[in-house]
Amino acid sequence: MKKNQKEKIINSLELPKDLMLGAAIVTATGRHEVLISNYKGILEYEDSFIKIQTKNCRILISGSHLAIDYYTNEEMKITGFLNTIQYEN
Repeated sequence: MKKNQKEKIINSLELPKDLMLGAAIVTATGRHEVLISNYKGILEYEDSFIKIQTKNCRILISGSHLAIDYYTNEEMKITGFLNTIQYEN
């Protein structure tokens, strides 16, 4: 299916475009918690940074005392003291 056709179907059904096209959704709730949806995998996991692969990019979360509280096929919750959230190609 071509990209334009897929976008037309998504728009006509009024579905969340970012979710349907596989984009990662990052929700930071303050400086101590972040939720990530639509990720592919965990590339690196340390106390001071976590690198996550998504369909379109990599997400680097840096801080201190970082921990993955839980992860499922759809969502991941990271807690600790968040300094930065960066997107890498």
